Amino acid sequence: MKIAKRLETFEAYLGTAMNVILTRMKEEGKDVINLGLGDPDVQPPEDQRQALADACMDVGHHHYPSFYSPMPFKEAIAGWYQRHFDVKCDPETEVLALLGSADGLFHIHTCLLDHGDIALVPDPCYPAYVAGVTIAGGVIETVPLNKENGFMPDLDAIKPEVAQKAKMIWVNYPNNPTAATATEEFFQNLIAWAHKYDVAVISDNPYSEVCFEDYRAPSFLQFDGAKEVGIEFNSLSKAYNACGWRTGMMLGNKDIIAGMAKIKSHSDRGMFYPLQVAATEALNGPTDFMAARNHMYQKRRDVVVNGLLDMGLDLQIPKATFYVWADIPKGFKDSKEFCFKVLDEIAVWMIPGSMYGKYGEGFFRIALTHPAERLAEAMERLGKFLS
Repeated sequence: MKIAKRLETFEAYLGTAMNVILTRMKEEGKDVINLGLGDPDVQPPEDQRQALADACMDVGHHHYPSFYSPMPFKEAIAGWYQRHFDVKCDPETEVLALLGSADGLFHIHTCLLDHGDIALVPDPCYPAYVAGVTIAGGVIETVPLNKENGFMPDLDAIKPEVAQKAKMIWVNYPNNPTAATATEEFFQNLIAWAHKYDVAVISDNPYSEVCFEDYRAPSFLQFDGAKEVGIEFNSLSKAYNACGWRTGMMLGNKDIIAGMAKIKSHSDRGMFYPLQVAATEALNGPTDFMAARNHMYQKRRDVVVNGLLDMGLDLQIPKATFYVWADIPKGFKDSKEFCFKVLDEIAVWMIPGSMYGKYGEGFFRIALTHPAERLAEAMERLGKFLS
């Protein structure tokens, strides 16, 4: 049986293959510390879990949900954005519920790209951006994120003839995998640039609520002119520790929202009603738990950062996300050789930077999704490995 040739143009997500390898190692009795998976080890607050359980017991909640989502959920999304970012969006025309933000990350390319259209994609980046463009038949123009530039895109370096043909540009701050953060000036310049070249800005902002010290991540949509040129994705996955719920959102430009709604009317039947109920309660409820959660991540960050610095490795201390992005040690050919050798010899898994693109080579990523004690053990193993 032949499958489409487009599947030959991109790789399967490395995390899926690695889960098989790591599970096999654990079955062999190895004490594996998986620092690759960006899946929080903390749970949604108890009242939100109870709301989900109660909603599941309602016999009226097990039919096909309305694709367009009951207004309470969309109103909760709009209200949350207004409270958190002072962004006003019309729940009917400027908000769309998603089955996790990854749902939107994938379908946005079908919405904006015809065959052969150009998408400006940062490198390194979340791999779904690359796969989505390829599957939609688009053409990728790489926007390098270099350490020297703080892992920020250099808009001035994009050739005018490329910008004039581009249909969309991805931005993701706070960033995965680099944990870099963007300034207000960057977003203002980005919006002016997008207006100039008529390029849709696609902002992926799932780590907006995972910040440290006094840093507060902005939304692309809070800046003047943003809704005229783009949209933003967000979700409950990182903000509310609810990755498994698959509850996401898309806000902004009403034309793009309408196009995505049309696509999704064929691709799914909407979000499971109990999830909508629980997500609505979460978005409308208190957020004081986030400060304690972020303090926990900060302590974990400090364990990893101090450990890596003690080993002589170079890195930028993250102000947001639950990732640490660091240079690989000297003496290794590339990031894959380093990470797989570490896995083989000390049973600690870290993601090679090259998984995220050509410009991710020379780096590796650690996820802070283990207790501080377990992270300290991983740093101890790594320190002995490198000594």
